[in-house]
Amino acid sequence: MNTVEQYNFAGKKALVRVDFNVPLNDQFEITDDTRIKAAMPTLQKILKDGGSLILMSHLGRPKDGYNEKFSLKHLVKPLSDRLALTVKFAADCIGNEAETLATGLQGGEVLLLENLRFHKEEKKGDEAFAQKLAKLGDVYVNDAFGTAHRAHASTAVIAQYFDEKVSGYVMQAELDNAQKVLEKAEKPFTAIMGGAKISDKILVIEQLLDKVDNLLIGGAMAYTFFKAQGGSIGKSLVEEDKLELAKELINKARDKGVNLLLPEDSVIADDFKNDANRESADNMAIKEGYMGLDIGEKASAKFSETIQNSKTILWNGPMGVFEMPNFANGTIAVAKAVVEATQNGGFSLIGGGDSAAAVNNLGFGEEVSYVSTGGGALLEYMEGKTLPGVKALEG
Repeated sequence: MNTVEQYNFAGKKALVRVDFNVPLNDQFEITDDTRIKAAMPTLQKILKDGGSLILMSHLGRPKDGYNEKFSLKHLVKPLSDRLALTVKFAADCIGNEAETLATGLQGGEVLLLENLRFHKEEKKGDEAFAQKLAKLGDVYVNDAFGTAHRAHASTAVIAQYFDEKVSGYVMQAELDNAQKVLEKAEKPFTAIMGGAKISDKILVIEQLLDKVDNLLIGGAMAYTFFKAQGGSIGKSLVEEDKLELAKELINKARDKGVNLLLPEDSVIADDFKNDANRESADNMAIKEGYMGLDIGEKASAKFSETIQNSKTILWNGPMGVFEMPNFANGTIAVAKAVVEATQNGGFSLIGGGDSAAAVNNLGFGEEVSYVSTGGGALLEYMEGKTLPGVKALEG
């Protein structure tokens, strides 16, 4: 796979698929610019070479055509500020205006196209739509690892219409760091899996059981394991159809010599809100009417000790409902332990999504080895699946 590092963009119009799917508040202000920040080295390399940029991205999940809430026009000023130049904007990603603006671009200039997903053809992987996009640039650059697992027009189909196609720095770094964890992990290797459902993580957990020394499970998915072992979990979230699977995973971990650590205790509440009545409870004996919303103090201490003694750490998914301050302590404790292990010479990969948000919100983004920008894509890569966006660059 060729990368931007190896390519000279002088005099070229680079059509760059970025992942600018950033959260916006009610005033259309960006609340987390991690993905934009991550794309900057790729964009700056192209501009420094004397190339021009045509940026395409999706934002949110618009249903039917244009929606003000999901317009990329809200990103024009923040992008202009960050690049220290005036970013031009096309009110559609294809058509006369986009083509005219792209044709007129000079070296060092930037054009941002409107949201790709305002066209249903994007998600359908429509070839005619991909061809219309391809007309805009001379060279195709994919730096949107977060969408590399989707066979969409702008991520997988479009590459066939370019003789010259390269990966951006984000794409390359994501693949390199995932490979480091999967193939070159220094022992002890600890994986931390959180989030709501075992079903979302089952394939990656099964892959990791052949590689890790410790597997720590937190978040709501843990309660399915406790119920599977005959525990009382109150009204905690549970996947009733995954109880047998939970037992199988416990047995597989034991057979493979993996230390499977489930949280000993939880912070439980009588309602799913920050100011609900709270107590601590053993996870095999959560009383009726209460639900587990965070790992407890004993679990936090045990998890932290295991993490601090690790040389390679993969973390995907929070330990509780970290968006609510009263149920964020477990996630904070794990984040601090990951930072400490990294400072002691360990390698830490934070697997996108909520865990990336937690680490960045706590101000620890610069204190871990790598924070992935693509939760779903990273998980699928870890599962051993072929990512269409990556395959398209290799073809």
